[in-house]
Amino acid sequence: MANIPVGSAREEQLLVTSEVAVDFMGVESARVLGTPWLIGYLEMTARNLALPMLESGFDTVGTHVDVHHLAATPVGMNVRLRAEVVSVEDRRINFKVEAFDEVEKVAEGTHQRFVVNTARFGARVQEKAARASQS
Repeated sequence: MANIPVGSAREEQLLVTSEVAVDFMGVESARVLGTPWLIGYLEMTARNLALPMLESGFDTVGTHVDVHHLAATPVGMNVRLRAEVVSVEDRRINFKVEAFDEVEKVAEGTHQRFVVNTARFGARVQEKAARASQS
């Protein structure tokens, strides 16, 4: 199915824009990278690390996230996102994830993804949707 070596790593970059910044505080100078977006980008970095190592027709889905958002990153600053494979257990891939802005580490944690056959996964999702519409 896949050969995903422990220690494999990937880094991606994110520019913090108003689209990924919180705005609920009502003060423009307080706009910073929102935690949900930070976590989402860390997840995608892990997925993008694993995907090229999978056979055609397979992908991964996130199954667990444990991330500490350590520091605020203002709009206009760049963030370096990093994922590293720490273990592989059959179809489960465990990652160490981190993020750094231009000044400091802003996040650290773990993330877990599960390898799925995309066609079978899609069929199960549609079966569930059909059951729900019959209720």
